Amino acid sequence: MVGEKLSSYLFILPALAMVVIFLLIPAGYTVVVSFTKWDGLGIPKFIGFGNYLQFVRDHVFLTSLRNTVIWVIFTLAFSVLLGLLVAYFVNRIRLANLFKSLFYIPLTISAVTTGLIWLWMYSPDLGVANTLLRLLGFPGRSWLSEVPLNTYAMIWAWTWKTVGMNMVIFLIGLQTIPTEPVEACKIDGATEWQTFRYVVFPMLRTITTVVVAMSLINSFNIFDIIYVMTDGGPYRSSETLAVSMFRESFVLFHMGYGAAIAIFLSVVVLFVSWIYVREVTKREVHY
Repeated sequence: MVGEKLSSYLFILPALAMVVIFLLIPAGYTVVVSFTKWDGLGIPKFIGFGNYLQFVRDHVFLTSLRNTVIWVIFTLAFSVLLGLLVAYFVNRIRLANLFKSLFYIPLTISAVTTGLIWLWMYSPDLGVANTLLRLLGFPGRSWLSEVPLNTYAMIWAWTWKTVGMNMVIFLIGLQTIPTEPVEACKIDGATEWQTFRYVVFPMLRTITTVVVAMSLINSFNIFDIIYVMTDGGPYRSSETLAVSMFRESFVLFHMGYGAAIAIFLSVVVLFVSWIYVREVTKREVHY
């Protein structure tokens, strides 16, 4: 009996060691660095909470924080909502597999390639977006230079990439819903919207929790597509916290300040995710 328990611990030991080596130790090291002023080469100088106090005086950090909040709100509004709507309607039509494939294709493309594709789409002279505007009689826009238009333009590119993933997850949930409650609701005279609102959507609560939590975490950590499309510019106006963290650490070599942004971002992501999951899971669903 003791031997069986010991062998169980031995099986999880490699995974536990990887968590400690590649997650806990780097996280602890980042916390220590965040209390220092360090250029990555010399001897770190301990400055206490100086890097964290600098947040309120740094307008770039405040702009990055505002952009991160915008990314989170609009990612949830566009990517999650569109994923749900597309899944609901694709699940009920002919040629469903064709539409699933079309919406899923962008997910197979890397974020860097997605950024390059939309960089061309938003090109001032030959881009598809400005070409369509001119055909409709409107002047072209500098999609990636105008503030805050550049942020919303990149959010739409990110939505194009991620809506397929959300659609697939919602489809999995829709295909597990029993048909009896839906058919009974329709026999009782419920409209399409009432059926969705009071029967289908409550049954998707668990799936919705997963999709929203994943979208929250991904939108807080958004980095690559912004770095490719605008490099955080112009004049650092489209940076998010993840981009600012990278620039401060590995471009400006403010390692301590960059580490402080990383810790701040991690704490915010953990706190918001914990609040959301706790509030959703403690509610009971009554059919």
